[in-house]
Amino acid sequence: MSISGLREVVGQTATVRGWVTHIRSSGKVAFVVARDGSGVLQCVIAKNAVSAECWETFARLTVEASISVTGEIRADVRAPGGVEMGVSDLRLIGESPLDYPIQPKEHGIDFLLDHRHLWLRSRKQVAIARIRHEIEQAIHDFFYERGFVRVDTPILTAAIGERSGLFATEYFDEGNAYLAQTGQLYGEAAAAALGKIYTFGPTFRAEKSKTRRHLTEFWMIEPEVAWNDSEANMVLQEEFVSYIVRRALDRAANELVELERDTGALERVKPPFPRINYTDAVKTLQAKGSTIQWGDDMGAEDETLLVADYDLPIFVFNYPKEAKAFYMKENPDDPRTVLCNDCLGPEGYGEIIGGSQREDDYDRLLSRIKEEGLPLDAYGWYLDLRKYGTFTHAGFGLGLERTVAWICGLPHLRETIAFPRMMNRLRP
Repeated sequence: MSISGLREVVGQTATVRGWVTHIRSSGKVAFVVARDGSGVLQCVIAKNAVSAECWETFARLTVEASISVTGEIRADVRAPGGVEMGVSDLRLIGESPLDYPIQPKEHGIDFLLDHRHLWLRSRKQVAIARIRHEIEQAIHDFFYERGFVRVDTPILTAAIGERSGLFATEYFDEGNAYLAQTGQLYGEAAAAALGKIYTFGPTFRAEKSKTRRHLTEFWMIEPEVAWNDSEANMVLQEEFVSYIVRRALDRAANELVELERDTGALERVKPPFPRINYTDAVKTLQAKGSTIQWGDDMGAEDETLLVADYDLPIFVFNYPKEAKAFYMKENPDDPRTVLCNDCLGPEGYGEIIGGSQREDDYDRLLSRIKEEGLPLDAYGWYLDLRKYGTFTHAGFGLGLERTVAWICGLPHLRETIAFPRMMNRLRP
């Protein structure tokens, strides 16, 4: 049985397989704590109640050895999970040498990342992985319940969506292909066929950045909705973020406790989110001592400074055209700006969502592509979306790892994914 199911068989005999986390003995009674991925179980071995072979097996146990243990399941409110096992049989399946690299002491982050394949076994990392899993499931459920269709878009592409760095590779006789920075452009095509879609996949940015907010490979969720304008786009975002947070609070409560997360901060995340236009945001930041000028994109320090007055995520909307991507729709009320928004997480977690209404005018989009110096032959199909039945549409991208870091209360993205890829890390 899995450890998580043992409450259902109190008073019965069960067999559990897992890995040893702690061992201690008083001479006549021994205690083994084991985990199996679903929970943690304390196993009690009385020397006079087991065979000599079983007792000898206990003497050979080390941390992270894999075992099979059989015994009576007993209720115990003091035990993890509310039950413990009175052992009748113990078998050693896989030995673990005494030099297990990760010991109960402080290790440097580089050491832990070098041993990430083993670090994943720790209670904190298991809790993070489970919260990430719950968030991913919530994402799928949110869109499924609202009639969205998931569309899988290419990872290898000839067209780029953002200004940031690209990973390029030779693609047979077709020249360079690029690892996708976004699935958005293809999502727009799918929205014209299906109305409401979302993509969910890995994206890549070759930015030489070592900040706590950046990975070179990360996962992005990108809905695209026909007939949505910028305002409807922000409403969808706040509903989406609030839904994810609520699911984590409801279904990953134990894991949040393990991480010592202040859940009070998460409980406050409910729509509507405060909105501030870019021009007003710049004035606010300047009043707080920032050197930002109108036309600049906001950096991490500016974002942190801006959200300090709020305990909810906030929207900053209608950025200058020069600071944003070519596909964003020009603001008819101020042509210097585009109809877009960033959703900034509270507690200094920065941008978790970037969204916009898309430019639906063929000539304006063509002009923007030329201004950016992008190859027209790579965007002919994208322009076709405006040529054959153009339509108002909007969408956004939510960075999964940034969202997980915020919900978990983690200081860096590197623990939010099983095997992080950063500028200086490609292994393990």
